[in-house]
Amino acid sequence: MTKRDYIYWGATGLLALAQFASGTLYLLAEDMAEAFRHLGFPDYFRVQLGIAKIVGSIALLAPLPRFLKEWTYFGFITSFVSAFIAHTAVGDPIGDILPPVIVLGVLAVSYVTYRQRQAAPANDE
Repeated sequence: MTKRDYIYWGATGLLALAQFASGTLYLLAEDMAEAFRHLGFPDYFRVQLGIAKIVGSIALLAPLPRFLKEWTYFGFITSFVSAFIAHTAVGDPIGDILPPVIVLGVLAVSYVTYRQRQAAPANDE
């Protein structure tokens, strides 16, 4: 494995774990339901997003065709940008606004190294 592979798997594993945990909490934790109400979202959206995050976290780790991986990354980007906008719109403190931005940074590392791995020859070091 190359240094790029370690960076890819580290960032992707961290992203997948965070999103799986987040999706699970969206479905099970009452404080997450309250957070969605605070942001003005209906309860069904919390359930839908929780399921999407769990499925997406599995898709990041699974050996899927490139177009499915690309859509998975796009879905997470949309989720993180939307979370930033929602928290900012309701006037939440910086502690609530920064997490989606930080996770977006981890996603960027995962995506860039994913694309580099796709473009590199099999014996690249």
